[in-house]
Amino acid sequence: MNNQKKQPKVKSKPTIASMILTSGFILLLLSIAASTAFGAADIQIKTVWEGIFSFNPNESSHIIIRELRLPRAIAAAFIGAALAVSGAIMQAMTRNPLASPSIMGVSAGAGFFLAIAFVIWPNISYFYLLIVSFIGAGLGAGFVFGIASLSKGGMSPVKLALAGTAITSLLSSISTVIGLRYNIAKDISFWHAGGVAGIQSHSLYYLIPPVVIGIFLSLFLSRSLTVLSLGEDMAKGLGQRTKTVKVLGTITVLLLTGAAVSVSGVIGFVGLIVPHITRFLVGLDYRWIIPCSAILGGLLLVLADIVGRTINPPFEIPVGAVTAIIGVPFFLYLARNEGRGL
Repeated sequence: MNNQKKQPKVKSKPTIASMILTSGFILLLLSIAASTAFGAADIQIKTVWEGIFSFNPNESSHIIIRELRLPRAIAAAFIGAALAVSGAIMQAMTRNPLASPSIMGVSAGAGFFLAIAFVIWPNISYFYLLIVSFIGAGLGAGFVFGIASLSKGGMSPVKLALAGTAITSLLSSISTVIGLRYNIAKDISFWHAGGVAGIQSHSLYYLIPPVVIGIFLSLFLSRSLTVLSLGEDMAKGLGQRTKTVKVLGTITVLLLTGAAVSVSGVIGFVGLIVPHITRFLVGLDYRWIIPCSAILGGLLLVLADIVGRTINPPFEIPVGAVTAIIGVPFFLYLARNEGRGL
């Protein structure tokens, strides 16, 4: 994406980043094991191991592990990674610390189109859910950026956040009306609550491939995103094709967010919190921010799902509610700081 001009040095902490990737991956595996063991009926870690590597179809606990709990934990890890990487890409492209899929209308747009799809096509397959999610995510983001760019004085971080909040509320409200009018409120409420309950093994076939492709694309773009995050003028001065980077980055965000929303519904604030924490820990080089965000995002969502299931058994709190409890104060803190730039 760049010519031969020298890229400026950016603050980077490769040693800490390497430690996060190593220790974070180990913690992610342990959290997946814990998520598989804990639930309405706790299962011993030994039984979890046997259910994965010595599967007995006549053992009910093994079936629960293979068909319900393990797919749920793996899905949470991939969804968290997808949302965190999407947020990191959006913040780099817009230089907006408030950017994330849930705030910029991407997730709400995907959820809105899913509501329409449930009305038109009640028995829609997972494959077409993905397609609908991608289209909705793109249009939702388009609305937000269009409104913010038409405002007096042009776009600013807070204007983007306000436009995103307004569009998100509008699309969510229309989705709720559609659900009540066409008697699909239960399905719509699931998507808007955001959760990984009920995910089964076949769901992973539609989730993992686009997320893996999206993360590889983001790693490919990481060097260009680092330059772009320093400012568009500087990026152009270094010979970067900023429009190409933004187009590819947008496609990557839609791929990651569309896949995540089609399986879990709208889960907010993961794409806001994780990139900020990652930048604080590893610096401004997106070659480290992208992979570390993926690990930390997956870890956050798996742990949030464990909290949601164990805090008030046998009832479950949707994982989207847990991330919102963490994310709303974080968002208000960032909005307060960025509001000075209005």
